[in-house]
Amino acid sequence: MKTTKKSTFKVLFYLKKNAPKKNGMVAVMCRITVNGKQSAFSTKMDVSASNWDLKYGRILGKSHEAQGVNNKIDRIRLDIEECYSKILKNEGAVNSDKLKNTFLGMESEELTFFKFFEQFLLDFDKKVNNGLRVNGTRGKYRALLKHLRSFVIKKYACSDVSFNDLTPDFVQDFDYYLRDDLCLTHNTVWIYMLGFTAVCRLAIGRKHLGFNPLSEYKNTKKDKDRGYLLRSELELLVTFNCEKRNDELVKDLFVFSCFTGLCYSDIKGLKNSNIQEFFDGNKWIIIRRKKTATSSNVMLLEIPKMIIGKYAGLSKDGKIFSVPSNPTCNSSLRRISKLIECLKEKKVTFHLARHTFATLFLSEGVPLESLSKMLGHKNIATTQIYAKVLNEKVGKDMQKVSQKFEAMERSFVASL
Repeated sequence: MKTTKKSTFKVLFYLKKNAPKKNGMVAVMCRITVNGKQSAFSTKMDVSASNWDLKYGRILGKSHEAQGVNNKIDRIRLDIEECYSKILKNEGAVNSDKLKNTFLGMESEELTFFKFFEQFLLDFDKKVNNGLRVNGTRGKYRALLKHLRSFVIKKYACSDVSFNDLTPDFVQDFDYYLRDDLCLTHNTVWIYMLGFTAVCRLAIGRKHLGFNPLSEYKNTKKDKDRGYLLRSELELLVTFNCEKRNDELVKDLFVFSCFTGLCYSDIKGLKNSNIQEFFDGNKWIIIRRKKTATSSNVMLLEIPKMIIGKYAGLSKDGKIFSVPSNPTCNSSLRRISKLIECLKEKKVTFHLARHTFATLFLSEGVPLESLSKMLGHKNIATTQIYAKVLNEKVGKDMQKVSQKFEAMERSFVASL
């Protein structure tokens, strides 16, 4: 039989006044103190600070709302005391963290949401190592978990959450946290919430989560003006001679992307086996995109064929190109763009080449459906963004042309 150690034990309820909500309400916190060591957590109740009795840790008055909050406080206090007695009886000693985790249902052997997320990341590591997923996506999931941990610590004063804690309110508050506390842009929040949705769906599929906490959450990606090179600008870049050999390689890889639509990671992984003679007798690139695992089939035109021939036999492991890192490529592109007059004001990154491919070939009459297939888009709606970009350019071009008719317009006004 275990001997029990006498300990000091106290439960206190207080308001988190330093983090009020937009509606003025503040969270009710619970602090457990055992032998001078404290552990706190959120009760998931919000109240008005003006109605709070600081001395007794309760809501003032006898209104229905006050009675409801006070009853919950009493229930929490009673449950914590029962947990305290049970641990003391079974283990002989209690500490504040153990008591808090037991009360919240997050004992070490229980699968919590963050533990599940960590397992998800371990599985994702294997997929990255096997070439099934890309490292960039893994980085986004890791950043998402980091933000979720920070949010839970700030909002609930906890280091982990159970699956039952994932509610529509949790989701919406996390969205506000990303926007207001971290000052992230709308589309960055959208990307993180897509990842959050994917992890929750996996938890639902494995029966850990009873419902989708994001079912009420609404968010869409905001279209932004995607940069691209005009045909005349691309022609200048194609004929530009670089002094440095590495810059020449990066320029050629960029041009290759402009004529194939392949992104950086797909060019880096491109192998000789991906170049095949297709049904029409022409050589095609036949791949599955790393990012989406969708097929991307592109017929090779003469310029990309010449670039392949230029670097033939210089790479290992069957790769077509020896591709520098993405930051190195972007650094080279910045240097090159500063040396070409019409590109000095443009932010030229490697991904700009993919946008250039889309807008260039769409403007040359390639149907949207064919372009979508070449780009490896899952949904044609993604490809339609480039059509919107072209419409914007048409509008800007018409505004420039309209200035040439100003004299005629003045004459017309005078004749009225």
